[in-house]
Amino acid sequence: MVSDSPPAAPASNLPVLSVGELSGALKRTIEQAFSYVRVRGEISGCKRHGSGHVYLALKDADAVIDAVAWRGVAQRLSVAPEDGMEVICTGKLTTFPGRSKYQLVIEQMELAGEGALLKLLEDRKRRLAAEGLFAAERKRKLPFLPAVIGIVTSPTGAVIRDILHRLADRFPRHVLLWPVAVQGEGAAAQIARAIEGFNAIPPGGKVPRPDLLIVARGGGSLEDLMPFNEETVVRAAAASAIPLISAVGHETDTTLIDFASDKRAPTPTAAAEMAVPVRLDLRASLTMLGGRLESCTARFLAERRLRVEGLGRGLPDPASLIEGAMQRLDDRTERLDLAIRRFLTDRSARIAETAARLKHPRERIEEATRQLDREAARLAPALARTVERASDRLARLSQVLDSLSPFKVLERGYAVVQDSGGHPVAPAVITPGMALTLRFADAIVDVRAESGPHKEGEVAKPAVRRKAASVGETRQATLF
Repeated sequence: MVSDSPPAAPASNLPVLSVGELSGALKRTIEQAFSYVRVRGEISGCKRHGSGHVYLALKDADAVIDAVAWRGVAQRLSVAPEDGMEVICTGKLTTFPGRSKYQLVIEQMELAGEGALLKLLEDRKRRLAAEGLFAAERKRKLPFLPAVIGIVTSPTGAVIRDILHRLADRFPRHVLLWPVAVQGEGAAAQIARAIEGFNAIPPGGKVPRPDLLIVARGGGSLEDLMPFNEETVVRAAAASAIPLISAVGHETDTTLIDFASDKRAPTPTAAAEMAVPVRLDLRASLTMLGGRLESCTARFLAERRLRVEGLGRGLPDPASLIEGAMQRLDDRTERLDLAIRRFLTDRSARIAETAARLKHPRERIEEATRQLDREAARLAPALARTVERASDRLARLSQVLDSLSPFKVLERGYAVVQDSGGHPVAPAVITPGMALTLRFADAIVDVRAESGPHKEGEVAKPAVRRKAASVGETRQATLF
């Protein structure tokens, strides 16, 4: 008899693991098996997080692996990671259980080969040059004789001894040393801080501010000189307000700081020679120039002396000039005295002559009085004639005015019609019952109108009451 139920699963000795247990086992296995590895690849997707951690991916033609450099390690890396850079990273593999992926925890990073390093430097040089950091117009002239020289280098190497020895031979100066590491991790940051620190010293403070900076180190491989190719160092050198001499490596070595500095020295010793002149040569030059100045001055004075003597020979004797001038002065003094006397005599005679022609004030008063009497005698008849002419003219005007007076018309029997206010009244405004006044030549009559005005030819009703007024009762005469 055949059963329809599915066959039972074969028994297994494998334990059942949770996802977390499996992820933990994988993490322990990978970290134990790959606790120290060196991986070569090209950087891709490099990103610096706000926390300071650096996340990137290493890739080649076959695969890609994620990588991370924690903040403390990222700050100490000798190479600043950039996309496209081929590097060799040293670290360990670990897993990230949250996403079931593995990644490389970077502890060190270096460029993969000199060719990659040279390509990196060439790209960086081209980019910084495009920003104008290497422009010739940014270069400043070095001071002829700096009072204080700041040196950025290692305090234990032969470089500082060579510089100090050469400065002592040529022209001893006050030297400030800012000790830094010149290779390895953190060297670039120290060098940049040293340049910025010298520039931050205030003038006139307790620590003297340098007039010139020298950044120096001895020779080495391209990897050893890498701190002087870092962007932070190049930017600090370009931004320095103090003139800067770069003296890195031997004569054939070239770093990016050489292009940003104001002057490049092939060796640290040559940098010291550029910084100060030779004191003995300077003293000899000053002595020679002093001698030339002295001889030129003596020759100038001798030429001027000969010229003055030549001009002096053409001049007369000063004593005879003074004697002649004194004689002329005496003559002019005597002539001036005589002229003053003659002038006063002439003026006295003219005053006496003028005084003789003047009349006595009494005579002038009597003469004026007589003249006034004559004018008064002439004034009376003239005034009488003027009054007479004015009177005649007034009489004529009075006759004309009298002939034009409206009262002359009233004497011929006419009357002027006035209202109660004494104003002439036109016929059109007369209304029945209106009080009127009739003004005759010798009397005034008050009347009242019984009717309004009527047309010419119509007979008016005799309804006017007259009230005669005596001449004595007449009101004040008016023109109307």
